Amino acid sequence: MEWLIPVLIVVGLVVIVGIYLWATYNSLVALKVRVDEAWSDITVQLKRRADLLPNLIEAVKGYAAHEKAVFENVTRARAETLAVSSPADAGVAEGHMQQALKSLFAVAEAYPQLQASQNFLHLQQAVVDTEDKIQASRRFYNGGVRELNTKIKVFPNNLFARNLGFTEREFFEVVDGAAIAEPPRIQF
Repeated sequence: MEWLIPVLIVVGLVVIVGIYLWATYNSLVALKVRVDEAWSDITVQLKRRADLLPNLIEAVKGYAAHEKAVFENVTRARAETLAVSSPADAGVAEGHMQQALKSLFAVAEAYPQLQASQNFLHLQQAVVDTEDKIQASRRFYNGGVRELNTKIKVFPNNLFARNLGFTEREFFEVVDGAAIAEPPRIQF
C-alpha cells in the first residue's frame, strides 16, 4: 500500500502536465488562427484599395493627362501592393503606395473642376475609408502577432511551442515611416 502514494503523485503530475499542454496548445492554435484572419483582412482591404485606384487615376487623367509619372507611380505601387506575400513586403509596398497617393492627390488639388466632380469626390472618399480600414486591420493584426509571439516566447511555452510547429510572426510595419507620418492631404 505504501507504493500507491508515489504512483498517485506521478499520475497526478502527468495529468497536470497533460492538461497544461492541452490548454497551451489550444490557445496557441486560437492565436494563430486570429493572426491568419487578421492578415486575410489586411489583404482584402489592400485589394479593395487597389480596385479603386484605376478609376481614381482615370478621373484625374481626364484633367491632368500630362502627369504621366504620377500615374505610373500609382500604377506601379498598386501592382506592388497586389503582389505582397508577407508583412515585410506589405510594409515596403505600403510606403510606396502612400507616397504615390500623396502625389496623386497633390495633382488633383491643382484642378478645381476635378475637385468639384462628384465621381472624383466619391472615389476619393472611398479611398479614405479604405485607408482607415487598412489602418484598423493593421492594428488588429499587429495586436494578434504580439499576443502570439509573447505566448511562444514565455517560459515554459518556449520549451515546446516550436516543436509543435508554432513560429513567431512578422509585424506589419511600414518600412518608410515618413510615408505614413502624414496621411495624404485630401480636401473636399
